[in-house]
Amino acid sequence: MSKDSAKAKGIIFGLAIGDALGYPTEFLSLDQIKGKYGRNGIADLPGPALFSDDTQMTIAIAEALISAGEKDLQSIMEAVRAEFIKWLHSPENNRSPGRTCLTGVANMEKGEHWARSGLKESKGCGSAVRVAPIGYLYQDDPRKLYEVAHATGICTHRHPTADAACVGAAFLVKLALDGVPPESIPLELLAFTSGISPEWEEVITKVPVCLKWEDEEKALKELGEGWTGEEAVALALYCFLQNPQSYQRTVIRAANTNGDSDSIACIAGSISGAYLGIEAIPQNWIRTIEETRYLAGLANRLAAKKNG
Repeated sequence: MSKDSAKAKGIIFGLAIGDALGYPTEFLSLDQIKGKYGRNGIADLPGPALFSDDTQMTIAIAEALISAGEKDLQSIMEAVRAEFIKWLHSPENNRSPGRTCLTGVANMEKGEHWARSGLKESKGCGSAVRVAPIGYLYQDDPRKLYEVAHATGICTHRHPTADAACVGAAFLVKLALDGVPPESIPLELLAFTSGISPEWEEVITKVPVCLKWEDEEKALKELGEGWTGEEAVALALYCFLQNPQSYQRTVIRAANTNGDSDSIACIAGSISGAYLGIEAIPQNWIRTIEETRYLAGLANRLAAKKNG
């Protein structure tokens, strides 16, 4: 297996498995999770191991990039629009899709241009959870990474804080692929996203501070519940930086959080998978996750696109 393929698989399986691990705990408080799964919370994939709309929309972006990733922005967004509309009408689109995502895609289907189809008031995390393939494909082209992440985000979420989170989540995958030392990641992230959203900068600045706290649950509470873009990315980054050498510990920590656990674990899984590669993900989890053959093929096609 080539290095690029191993990293692509690390990202795709990393986010899908994180998503599936956090899917049963979404909408639950940490106390409720412990009440259901024991004092250590959820620690293994459920059966069946289903991923949510977060991975479904990530797949849509990956397929769009495979078909048009080398083209101009308008062509890329035409491909994204087509894949998102396909997702909108899929019978599998029944896994708690966000209202903002549904509305933005429906607006595009009605003919609204992608630059205006998104909701201006929404800073939810729905745009940030799906951008890992952008961070992978444009690892060596930060300007295009920014441009494409921004465009795919605002077609559903036009709030500046959601925009910063979307661009930031893609850039975190790039930093992980680059092998940037974990302790340097927050500052590089803030530099890349500077000026987009003061709200975003305020929450990301808290992450290194919270990492110094002994009480992880207190730190997680300080960073939020993940329903908004800045909180979801900050929480995911915290979980990764607490466990940079362990994919398993990263996503288990992320799945055992208050609020939007599947989104937090999905983003955290993409960062950890990019940093550590597919070898770091337990084989039984790879075998257990739904659509495992398709996910492997998707990652291989994304790697071929990057090398093509």
